[in-house]
Amino acid sequence: MDGILLAVIVIGGTGLLIGALLGIAGKILEVKVDEKEEAIREALPGNNCGGCGYAGCDDLAKAIAEGKAPVNACPVGGEVMVKAIGEVMGVDAKAVKLRAVIKCSGTCDKAPDKFNYNGNMSCREAMYISGGAKMCTYGCLGLGSCAEVCDKDAISIVDGIASVDKDKCMGCGKCAKACPRGIIEIIPEINEQYVGCSSHDTGKVVKSVCSVGCIGCKLCEKNCPAEAITVENNLPVIDYDKCVVCGICKEKCPVKCIK
Repeated sequence: MDGILLAVIVIGGTGLLIGALLGIAGKILEVKVDEKEEAIREALPGNNCGGCGYAGCDDLAKAIAEGKAPVNACPVGGEVMVKAIGEVMGVDAKAVKLRAVIKCSGTCDKAPDKFNYNGNMSCREAMYISGGAKMCTYGCLGLGSCAEVCDKDAISIVDGIASVDKDKCMGCGKCAKACPRGIIEIIPEINEQYVGCSSHDTGKVVKSVCSVGCIGCKLCEKNCPAEAITVENNLPVIDYDKCVVCGICKEKCPVKCIK
């Protein structure tokens, strides 16, 4: 009987000692949680879509709390979310609505195919077959990998290329990541103009494979009053921080590839 009592006392005492040590260790090793970060994380939508450029909502919340990302960095949350995060951070900000644009205008009648393909295939797989069916090696492959990843059903394939419904698009960026040719760009919705071409070939080569491709003439660059366009490697690049949406670049473009 004494042996059993002694065993109970030893086991109980050991358990109490271990519990006490774990309690002390927990206090010493406790990870301090930033209350701002927690509040911001609660305000974020939880989509973890990566449209903000971070791995997910947790990473974005941490970046905002540390001042490394703006309070309106999430493209899908809307005004209510931005207001809530702004209150946490003590700043006044508005949501920046983003949308996806397809930097290709080569529909079936504008950019001919070099061969016909029948069957199921992703855009990335198609690139391994002679670079895809289109003669233009920069254009939309038209097989809908972008549409498959869109949660909002905002992308469809129309006349051989991807088309975005801007009323449905939330600017999350999933489509841009899915595009193996990188021809989908996420831009501020307020900036209506974008370059509907991705070719870096010279004008002569472009015209041989697409009737509406950019020929690198630089008329857009020369006539932009805000100096918001520069032609780099035969293709215009729009600086949306400078663009005043005047529409002059679109008017001057001889092939109308600025949309």
